[in-house]
Amino acid sequence: MLNAAVLVLNRSYLPIHVTSVRRAFSLLYQGLARAVNNQYETFDFESWQALSVTVHEDAIGTVGGLIRVPRVILLTAFDRVPKRHVRFSRLNIYARDRSICQYCGRRLPRSELNLDHVLPRSRGGSSTWENVVCSCVDCNRKKGGRTPDDAGLRLIRKPFRPRWTPVLGVLGGRAGHPEWRPFLSIVDAAYWNAELVEH
Repeated sequence: MLNAAVLVLNRSYLPIHVTSVRRAFSLLYQGLARAVNNQYETFDFESWQALSVTVHEDAIGTVGGLIRVPRVILLTAFDRVPKRHVRFSRLNIYARDRSICQYCGRRLPRSELNLDHVLPRSRGGSSTWENVVCSCVDCNRKKGGRTPDDAGLRLIRKPFRPRWTPVLGVLGGRAGHPEWRPFLSIVDAAYWNAELVEH
């Protein structure tokens, strides 16, 4: 239990790290973090320890009795968001393009979008930020293995490498706990944030 994962938030409630229960208790005890419950209330070590533990919650036995295991902690003095490599993934391409087909301009659910190589791979196009865009199925079918000009299509916006940091990078492949969802807001992270191979 002491090695279980705890989501760490900065003072702006942005996820920045995943740590162990052991480290989370240490940060709480030192006053460097506060526990966050599912109602977004924060607690210092003493007030967290005073909360009653129900049968459905994980707890650790101490000399003073049981103490609930925190699933989310908030650092009290950390504002920065660490700089990270922006992962070349479906999720981040869809986020960059705001789930809008870059040819017809329709915003669609992810299930109705796919990725398109602006310069087709059959013509030497690469799988990079600067050559892959969101496309609806109809536009992708119309474009086929041609360039947008050859297919009579026009890009709404030239594809680019984003500078923002994806929130899910902090997970490091961990599935997480239900208490993390409000801070992550994406359930199907494994597929959508899998890094695509740039070539």
